[in-house]
Amino acid sequence: MENKRVAFQTYGCKLNFAETSTISKSFIDKGYEVVDFKEEADVYVINSCTVTDNAEKRCKEAVRRAKRLNPKSKVAIVGCYSQLRTKELEAFENVDFILGNKEKFKLINHVENFDGNCFSSNEAILKDKDFSPAYSIDDRTRTFLKVQDGCDYYCTFCAIPFARGRSRSDTVENTVKQAMEVVAQGQKEIILTGVNIGTFGKGRDEKFYDLLIALEKVEGLERIRISSIEPNLLTSEIIDHVAQSKKILPHFHIPLQSGSDEMLALMKRKYKREVFENRVKSIKEKMPLACIAADVIIGFPGETEEHFMDTYQFIEELPLSYLHVFTYSDRPEAKASQMEAKVKPADKKDRSKRLHALGEQKKRDFYRINADTEHIVLWEGAHRNGKMNGLTENYVPISAPFDESKINTLETVKLEKVNTEGEWVV
Repeated sequence: MENKRVAFQTYGCKLNFAETSTISKSFIDKGYEVVDFKEEADVYVINSCTVTDNAEKRCKEAVRRAKRLNPKSKVAIVGCYSQLRTKELEAFENVDFILGNKEKFKLINHVENFDGNCFSSNEAILKDKDFSPAYSIDDRTRTFLKVQDGCDYYCTFCAIPFARGRSRSDTVENTVKQAMEVVAQGQKEIILTGVNIGTFGKGRDEKFYDLLIALEKVEGLERIRISSIEPNLLTSEIIDHVAQSKKILPHFHIPLQSGSDEMLALMKRKYKREVFENRVKSIKEKMPLACIAADVIIGFPGETEEHFMDTYQFIEELPLSYLHVFTYSDRPEAKASQMEAKVKPADKKDRSKRLHALGEQKKRDFYRINADTEHIVLWEGAHRNGKMNGLTENYVPISAPFDESKINTLETVKLEKVNTEGEWVV
């Protein structure tokens, strides 16, 4: 086939984005042109998420959208949704390939050998010990580097351990080699990503802290950003090191999930709220302008208005920078789906609205304390309405008139003015 075209749609976590890039490279190597998912393509690939019911619905909508663009196209759903809902997807028309998390990297082989029948595979992953490295290649300045996969925690609200298996990672040495490949392509910033990155090195005499130390020595790597890390795994050793590091950025994403110890126990989280509070205060003591984000779940079974207000007031009193608010939805594999005392949809909606408002206030407060301070911004390549954008080391969005010569460069700027979109203008 001449001029073969493939389009990708990725849902869910940063880890999915890294893995989509690895899958796309296998198509490029076979002569495919990668186009936007809104364009006509011969193959559409949907890298799926199953964290919420809504995430699964969006995957199905993407299938319908692809078939409208090209009724003769081949459509693949790969990843977590495919791993857990194979039979459901087999009954869903217009899907040609359904590949779980072990098989998805072989998608190109199945496409090239397509016999006209739906191909489905969700090989068991719970005991998988193999680690498949990946990193994103779509951005000229920043890269999501996969350093870990799977999770051993089995929180009662979460299906991801069933979709991705046990915690596993590569060696520090091999991960550094991946980082060196990224740097060789010109990227200046790496975002370390995984399912539970704080467990990096499990089963070996290595830890996540050791990886940070090794990555700092990679020549040409200017910035290292840590993605989500559990509060019980964010050690004082890591916080102290980030505080004095010239490469590891003062930006922390720490899952809270609830500010109620009773809810945390029902969720089977491995900490109490005091641990989270201590981590946040320690970071702010050592890095006053550090950005600290938190994930929060509202509407977990058994959550009363009092539990919710515990969470609300706990967050209100902490110097957090922004929130990711998730509304609980049952995942059939997770234990919470069998719990009673489900929260009414109207209560979920109301609590979500209130917590989102608090998150927006936290973000405004964070931007305010950064006013009239100097930061280093990495300028990105996106050109929007004559503007270019970038992020400071502490994750503040910056906007400036487009200047192609600045793309992928670092510049010290002073934050003086905010535009209507909430970006600092320099």
